[in-house]
Parts: sequence; C-alpha cells; structure tokens
Amino acid sequence: MTSSSALSIRALTKRYDTGLLALDAFDLEIPAGEFFGLLGPNGAGKTTLISAICNLIRVTSGQIRIFGRRHDDPEARRMMGLAEQDVNLDRFLDVEETLVYHGGYYGMSRHDARRRAGEMMDVFDLRAKAAVRAPLLSGGMRRRLLLARALMHEPQLVILDEPTAGVDFELRIELWRYIRRLHEQGTTILLTTHYLEEAQELCHDIALIRSGRLLARDSPSGLLEAFAAESLADVYVRAMAAA
Repeated sequence: MTSSSALSIRALTKRYDTGLLALDAFDLEIPAGEFFGLLGPNGAGKTTLISAICNLIRVTSGQIRIFGRRHDDPEARRMMGLAEQDVNLDRFLDVEETLVYHGGYYGMSRHDARRRAGEMMDVFDLRAKAAVRAPLLSGGMRRRLLLARALMHEPQLVILDEPTAGVDFELRIELWRYIRRLHEQGTTILLTTHYLEEAQELCHDIALIRSGRLLARDSPSGLLEAFAAESLADVYVRAMAAA
C-alpha cells in the first residue's frame, strides 16, 4: 500500500484519565517528502501528538495513517523513526551496542545491523566512542546517538522532537546540515522545536498548535504574510495571543 501522504491524521482526540483534553479533533496532513515543523508552547499537545503517531499511547478517537497504513500496523511502525526530546538511552549499553540492538528490534540481521551501526557512527562522528556507555558520553554526543539510533533502520518518516535542545551552536549547525541532507535524500521529516529560527531555517511548511488545536499552517513566508509579521517570532506571538 502506498500513499502520497507520509502522515494523515483525522479528527484525532486524546482525553487523559484526569480529564485533560490534550488533542481536540485534530487534523493534519503531511505530504511524503515534506520538511514539516510543529510549533507550540509547552502543554500545547505536541508530545501527545507524537506519542499517538508512534503508537505509544492510546487515543480516545480518530485515525492516524502512515503512508496509507494504520499507525499500529507493524509495517507502519518500521517506516517511522523517532528521536525523542528526553535522553532515554540504555545506561548499560555502549554506543555500538545501542545501535545494533535497535537494528535488531526492527528486524535487521546482526550482520546488517553492525554494518549500518558503523555507517551511523561515521556519519555522526561517534566511531571513537563506539565502546563508551551512554552515561559517560557528553550531552552533545548523547544527542548524536539519539539521532543515529532513530535512523538505524532507514525510516521513511523521521520525527525529531527538540533534536537540538541543550546543544551548543556548532553542534546545532552540524545537526542541521545532516538533517538537510537526510531530507534531500527523500526522507519526510517532522520537527518540533522551541528555536523559531531553526524552524524558519529548515522547514518548508509550519503548523502552530495550542491547546490541542491547529491555529495556523503555511510556509514560513506565507505565515509572515498572513500575520503581517517581520519574523516567525512575531507570527508565533500573535498567533498564541489570538488563540
């Protein structure tokens, strides 16, 4: 089954047991090959949305499809890669073991997983740290490893949740360079970030979300025009104030 949409979300609603309505009949369509940004304040519903897409939480109602497949279909799950905001690396595994284990989880043979792990360590300059366990890595190296792990099984849709949070400027630029190259190779990317200049620099299409609802969606230049703003920061402030 194929689809021109990498991600299709229809009337997605999530109400937690506490009564909190995190997503309210949320609709979103991301074409295959898009570089898409999702912006919003803490508590806007971004993390809930990502968790729902990746089948990490149960939704109250609605539909999610990944390249035409239900999001809980095993093949759909193999099509996705997630680099989470929180560093959730196994403290007992070294860099290479982390990557090989992840590859095995997605059905790669040990030979293929080791080969791919070598490629990822070279791409993210982790080769010298191959035998170092995650807790002994610097914050920047842990970020590199999170992204390398997300890409191990060569997913068609990569979700980057605050991928440059807490890293220095040089590493941020380096990660931008690799993410751009990944997109140029045809990978669909969904990016969440609090760095507005990052979204404006990288994303072709941007959605603003608050209280589980979509406020606006357009290209960076389209948003500037729609909100009569000079910067994406101005757009963000005006959109959130009007919500």
